[in-house]
Amino acid sequence: MPRKMFRRTRSTLLPSLPALLLAACAALPGTPEPSGERACVPCPSCPPCPGAPSVAAPGAPAAPAAPAAAAPQASDWSAIEGWQRDELSAAWPALRASCSTLVRQAQWKTVCDEAARLGGAPDGGTVRRFFESRFTPWQLVNADGSANGLVTGYYEPLIRGSRSRNARSPWPIHGVPQDMLTIELADVYPELKSLRLRGRLVGNKVLPYWNRQQLAERQIPAPVLLWADDPIELFFLQVQGSGRVQLPDGSLVRIGYADQNGHPYQSIGRWLVAQGELTLDKASMDGIKRWAQDNPQRLQELLNANPSYVFFREMPASGGGPVGALGVPLSEGRSIAVDPRYVPLGAPVFLATTQPLSERPLERLVMAQDTGGAIKGAVRADFFWGFGTEAGREAGKMRQQGRMWVLLPKGMKPPVPR
Repeated sequence: MPRKMFRRTRSTLLPSLPALLLAACAALPGTPEPSGERACVPCPSCPPCPGAPSVAAPGAPAAPAAPAAAAPQASDWSAIEGWQRDELSAAWPALRASCSTLVRQAQWKTVCDEAARLGGAPDGGTVRRFFESRFTPWQLVNADGSANGLVTGYYEPLIRGSRSRNARSPWPIHGVPQDMLTIELADVYPELKSLRLRGRLVGNKVLPYWNRQQLAERQIPAPVLLWADDPIELFFLQVQGSGRVQLPDGSLVRIGYADQNGHPYQSIGRWLVAQGELTLDKASMDGIKRWAQDNPQRLQELLNANPSYVFFREMPASGGGPVGALGVPLSEGRSIAVDPRYVPLGAPVFLATTQPLSERPLERLVMAQDTGGAIKGAVRADFFWGFGTEAGREAGKMRQQGRMWVLLPKGMKPPVPR
C-alpha cells in the first residue's frame, strides 16, 4: 500500500524543521530509491569488529563520517593490480545490466550500444579489447594521497516465515505505514537535495516518526507482508536491506527495502559490549544469536537498542540477485556498493583486495550498482557475495584493505570530490 507523500511550502515546513532535523536527519539519506535492496538503506553497512561480523552485521560499530578525497588520478591498464589475471568475461552480464540504465546517459550511450552489439557472451579477449579501447581507468585516492581503503561484504539472507501469523511465526514483517510522511527538503533548500525526513502529522505539527521501541508498543497502520519465525534473523534481514523468506511449503518470497522510520542505526552488538554482556571479539552475528537464545526475557530490550526500523515491499520472483540502488539486479561476486559522490552508479570498477581474513588476492572487475548508509568515501566498497548461508559467512568476516580504479568512457571525467 503506498505511503502518503507530503510536500510542504516554506511557511508550513519551517516550524517543524528543528524537531525533524534532530531526530530524522541522521537517517543516512542520499541515494536513489528504486524498487529494491539497499536503495537509501540507512543501516546495512556499518564496519564490523575486526575479524568478526560483516559490514552489515549488527555487531558493528557505528559508521564514521565520510572521509575527504582527492581528485582521482588518470591511470593506465598496466598499473592496475590483477587486471591481466581477471576473467573479465565473468563481469560481462553485470556490465550489460548496468548499461540497461546507463544507456540513457549521453556519455555512456556509445559504449553501451557497443556492448549490446557484442551480445551476451563475448570471449575474454573481446571483452578485454572492449574495455581497453573504450575506457580510461582512474585510480581513486584519499585526501592524503593514499590509495588504500576499506572493503567489506554483504549478502542476501534467507529467513523462515509464513503468510499468516501462528505460534511458530509471530513476528511481523511490515510494509510502509500509511501515516508516515516523507519530506523532500530540496523543495525548500536545494543544497539538501539528498536529505529525506520521515515524520508523522499531529494536529498541524510534523513530529519524528516512531522509533523501534514505540513501534513495538503500538498498533501501527502498516500492512503486514509476512510473519517471521525468528526476531533476530528478521533483524539481520533489516540490516541487510533485503532477503528471501522461506514459507512452510518450501517456496521463497523475495522482499526488498521500501522505506525506513528516519531514526539512525545503532549497533546492537556494540550495545551488548557496552552493557558488559559480550566482549568485542564475541559481538558477531553468531554471538548475538547465542546471547538472544540465552536471554529471551531481554530480547525486546536488545532490539530496542537500535531505534532504526526498516519497512519492506514484496518483490517479483526472479532468479537473479536483489535489486540495488541502480535499479538492476546485483550479480554475485561482480557487484559492489559505493559512495556515488565519488563513483558514478553503474560504472565498472576494478577492485584489488584480498579474500576475507587472508592474504589471497581478490582482484576482479565489478560494477558499482549499489549504495549503503555507511559506504562513505572514495576508496570504499561493499562487496556483494550473493545469497544464502555461505555468502553470509564470507560477508561476515570480510574487512580488508583494497584499491579501486573506476573505469569511465574515454572523454568522461570522474566526479569532483566535495
